[in-house]
Amino acid sequence: MNRLDGKRVVITGAASGLGRALALNLARKGCRIGIVDIDVAGAGETLEMVVAGGGSGEVYELDVSVIADWEVMADHFFNGWSGVDVLINNAGVVSAGHVGDIPIEDWEWIFSINFWGMVYGCHAFIPHMKKQGGGYLVNVASAAGLLCLLEMAPYNTTKAAVIALSETLRSELSPSKIGVTVACPMFFNTHLLDDMRYTDEFETEFAHTTFEYARMSADEVAAAVVKAVEKKRLYVVPQRSGRVFWAIKRLQPCQYHGSLALLNRSDLGRKFFMWMARRGLLQ
Repeated sequence: MNRLDGKRVVITGAASGLGRALALNLARKGCRIGIVDIDVAGAGETLEMVVAGGGSGEVYELDVSVIADWEVMADHFFNGWSGVDVLINNAGVVSAGHVGDIPIEDWEWIFSINFWGMVYGCHAFIPHMKKQGGGYLVNVASAAGLLCLLEMAPYNTTKAAVIALSETLRSELSPSKIGVTVACPMFFNTHLLDDMRYTDEFETEFAHTTFEYARMSADEVAAAVVKAVEKKRLYVVPQRSGRVFWAIKRLQPCQYHGSLALLNRSDLGRKFFMWMARRGLLQ
């Protein structure tokens, strides 16, 4: 797959945010898009925008945390559309706080969507793609899964798992002509914070600040993801800050985590990260 023009694409979490931006980017390529979300009204708005932008498609209601619903949905699109070229596993949520303070219920909630939702999608779609002779998977993770920033353990852990899943699938699915890309963006303005769960006010203030001062829009992140898929890249880290921090961590992992620990021991730690957020250094 070199170009996505006219492809059949299913996107989860497409009612808003990055999912909607991906749908609109692909609409400009004349794609037929399955706009999948638990928010049917928002998905309907996305569909209207997709049609206006040159694409086509349909809305499908799905709770990504339910495997049986995934299997029904996969059958629906592969049978009704005579195949699916690309699945974009995008739906996600966020929970922040210190381990031990974050309720176990929040861990279970975020894993049911960010991790199991991705696994269920791959499990339901891969057999169909193998049968049709190929396809492509895009798993939307986060730079959080690469960098493991403070007070984001549930989010970091789920996204790191998605990265590991994607890396495994890249090699595992190669004989079946199924490509894999994992997207690892830094902070950018989406609706991710609408359902955010947190344990203190700093965490929500910090998250909203990073979004407010984000330098890259959801549309720009989506365009970078689409380009990476067309070039068959395994990783896409759209923002320069993410690529720089990732390079530092890979080159000097002990020093990287030591610096985070040092900041965390200091009363200046939270102030420093807020300072970075307000200057767009985490976007």
